[in-house]
Amino acid sequence: MKSNSQSAPQDAHFILRAFEEPDEVHMMEKGRYEVVKIGCQVFRRGTYEPGGRWSQHVAPSVGARCGVEHLGLVLAGRATAAFDDGMTTELRQGQRFYIPPVPHDSWVVGDEPCEPLHFLGANRYAKVTG
Repeated sequence: MKSNSQSAPQDAHFILRAFEEPDEVHMMEKGRYEVVKIGCQVFRRGTYEPGGRWSQHVAPSVGARCGVEHLGLVLAGRATAAFDDGMTTELRQGQRFYIPPVPHDSWVVGDEPCEPLHFLGANRYAKVTG
């Protein structure tokens, strides 16, 4: 099977998107994120500054803890996710992660921004913070 564009059927369509040209940009204290939509899929790339914490910098403006289901990849930096039952985990660069749809908090660890890329939950997160 050839991989060049000449082998693609004439009626095939490709959609190429970049976070440098997002559909939406959301700013918040200690961070921002860009939303890119491709078909019915929504992707979100976040950049959260050192000291950024959901419960302190986002929850007061939306009136709720984060309860969004997340599936993603940490592109850079580190963050901690914490649950009401005391369970915590640190998310590090290069790791894929899943966070269930239960109330949780999260915060940046260290002196570098944390940049997660979300594949699941991005559409709901945008509604919570946007």
